[in-house]
Amino acid sequence: MPVEAPVSKFRLTNLKIYIAVCIALVLWCVYDAHFNETFREKYTDADGNPTGWLVINQKAPPYFAGAAVLLAVYLFVIKNKKLVADENELVISAGKTIRYDAIQRIDKTYFKKRGFFIVTYKDERGNDVNRALSNRKYDNLGAVLDHLVAKIS
Repeated sequence: MPVEAPVSKFRLTNLKIYIAVCIALVLWCVYDAHFNETFREKYTDADGNPTGWLVINQKAPPYFAGAAVLLAVYLFVIKNKKLVADENELVISAGKTIRYDAIQRIDKTYFKKRGFFIVTYKDERGNDVNRALSNRKYDNLGAVLDHLVAKIS
């Protein structure tokens, strides 16, 4: 029976927080640059040209909005990804799999303290590759680790 580890709630929540912060910064900058008369007077020189923070608040909203859109797209792309340990291989993503017979060792020294373990395996070209899997990226990683250890033992 395959063991699945979906993308962690920690990662998804942090992305949502970053999106909310970007949107809040857009609203704040737009308000200060266009609607807050006191702010506009403070950062306008004698000739009526914007200076300092007013220039930043006028030019920053598109960048923050773009960042929010990019983060939302990234959130949409990763929200359904998962790590799957089935009977023959560890599937990290659609294109990346690690066969159990290619795994040389699993270093779980820091799994209890820091929440990650390292899988060392040989790739298709015969090179040794270290792959760290962290509980900040995936939930249910303990069950996947137990399954991996049982399969390669």
